[in-house]
Amino acid sequence: MAADDAEVLELAGREVRITSPGKVLFPERGETKLDLVRYYVAATEPLMRAMGGRPVLMQRFPKGAGGPSFFQKRVPDVAPDWLERTTVQTVNGTPSRALVAADAAHVAWAVNLACLGFHVWPYRADDPEHADELRLDLDPQPGTGFAEARAAARELKALLDELGIASFPKTTGNRGLHVYVRLEPRWDSYAVRAAAVAVARELERRRGDILTAAWWKEERGERIFVDYNQNAPHKTVFGAWSVRARAGAQVSTPLRWDELDDVEPDELTLATVPGRLERDGDPWAAIDDAPQSLDPLLELHERDMANGLLDAPWPPVYPKMPGEPPRVAPSRAKQQE
Repeated sequence: MAADDAEVLELAGREVRITSPGKVLFPERGETKLDLVRYYVAATEPLMRAMGGRPVLMQRFPKGAGGPSFFQKRVPDVAPDWLERTTVQTVNGTPSRALVAADAAHVAWAVNLACLGFHVWPYRADDPEHADELRLDLDPQPGTGFAEARAAARELKALLDELGIASFPKTTGNRGLHVYVRLEPRWDSYAVRAAAVAVARELERRRGDILTAAWWKEERGERIFVDYNQNAPHKTVFGAWSVRARAGAQVSTPLRWDELDDVEPDELTLATVPGRLERDGDPWAAIDDAPQSLDPLLELHERDMANGLLDAPWPPVYPKMPGEPPRVAPSRAKQQE
């Protein structure tokens, strides 16, 4: 490929060189690297509202959607000097200098590396001690799909409304839904996870027929799992407005609650979302207007602890936590009796 096969874009006061702009990243659809950059540029304002100033984890697809990928936490040494970075840590404490989604130039720079979408930390780079997002992941289990996720989301909204907590839904770009709460920057990720555990358990108590807080897959059944561990320290979640590495180039699309019944997630794509955004505006336009308190959910958590419940299980990559039950699947525990 010719060395001069590149396009230079002026973004946020920076020149960003897009190499191989005609490289097809979505083979079934034909969209190119430049098409993807232009999508993110078109969505700059809502994208920055959702992830601006936050560290991001890049998942790179050198051969495009459907090809192999790898996660890159560290910014390469050859990156331009103007690129904002911040130190993030893994579960075991290993530090990395990660990209900060500071503006459209930073996003385009990452897309040039064949990063199709972004996995976003729940805090701002200038305040890493405080997680300012609660992210409730409604994860369809085998036998369920988006229709069931919709029903689960309505139950979740009813609970949060009851507690006076404003919430904002988005598609995941696949079969599930994410519901976000923008928080006052007062709590760390441990407290935010505790709140998510409390939400999952309360939803299971209220609608155990369609929702589950069960960490072990064998206990979930055909229900929607409220994945509270997406709020564990050092976890990232696939970001709002990010494009999935699926054949259809589906976008993790913010929604208004009143349109939940009308959307089909597979139709929200790289090609259709910009027109929708231009027509209807950003459904999350008010997300920063009134950051929410976590206190009502922490009160639920404290009630559960007072009633004798242990902490919910953590993912296997985390060290054993205080108050955590044995990290053994129930069927295996039974065999060991």
